[in-house]
Amino acid sequence: MNFNRRKFLIFSTFSTISAAIFGCVQVIKASKSNTSQVIQKPITNSQKEKLLFRFVSVADTGTGDKGQYEVAKAMTKYHSKNPYNLVVLAGDNIYNNGEIEKINQVFERPYAELLKKGVKFQACLGNHDIRTDNGDPQVKYAGFNMKGRYYTYTREQMQFFVLDTNGNADMKTQLAWLETELSKSKAAWKIVYGHHPIYSSGHYGDNQVFIKSFTPIFKKYNVQLYINGHDHNYERTKVINGTTYLVCGAGAGTRPSGNNQRTAYSAEKLSFAAYDVYADKIEIRAIGTDNKIFDRGTISLKSI
Repeated sequence: MNFNRRKFLIFSTFSTISAAIFGCVQVIKASKSNTSQVIQKPITNSQKEKLLFRFVSVADTGTGDKGQYEVAKAMTKYHSKNPYNLVVLAGDNIYNNGEIEKINQVFERPYAELLKKGVKFQACLGNHDIRTDNGDPQVKYAGFNMKGRYYTYTREQMQFFVLDTNGNADMKTQLAWLETELSKSKAAWKIVYGHHPIYSSGHYGDNQVFIKSFTPIFKKYNVQLYINGHDHNYERTKVINGTTYLVCGAGAGTRPSGNNQRTAYSAEKLSFAAYDVYADKIEIRAIGTDNKIFDRGTISLKSI
């Protein structure tokens, strides 16, 4: 091989190696550049959101039968992945006649795991609960955490107002109490619950007396959510004059669910509802005994 040919080969080899090294350096720089861009991306609104509180609701539970245990099991499983420390228990806590002697069978055993974890149940009285001593033994039972036949309590930025919606309740006094408490409330979120529906497309339908008496107060004081049982199904309404109405009465058994122009979603499913509370919204999930979410909804802080 002559000198010029050898020189050419050496130069070509060196150029190839240099190009490869230069290419690797460029790739590394590009990689570092891309990494830097990912890190420097602005934080989105969703990343800024902070969960303030989580709770669940269920009603018409107190049978001690298979259906109740299935829903309780789903509530316990949900808690293991999405911890919560409050259950809104919206009445008919003890079937058929509110006998407190059944409390172990229809409450303490089904929810034993949740109670062990410190989950607090806040109950109201249903129509079956008042059949024995007008429900007084349940009001006094420590596990239901009732401060009276109607009462209020707060969690984070929420205030709950618990009603006695039974036919023998002193509704005039109670309505005056509710308006007074709502007018004093500084809470961003105002949530009312009782056993009986106000709006429902289920078995019992709308309660015209309650529509007339309660809904003007809800509108005046920006109550964003009303929760109830009595109808043994799940139903979430569209926003009605600022308030979403949610039936969660399928805690042990079911009846056919209806549907009308106000209904956002309804289902005949053994189930409970879960609520994730943020500063500006509440995200609702309906969860069945198969542990699957079958409805999702959102309530804005200032509903319209």
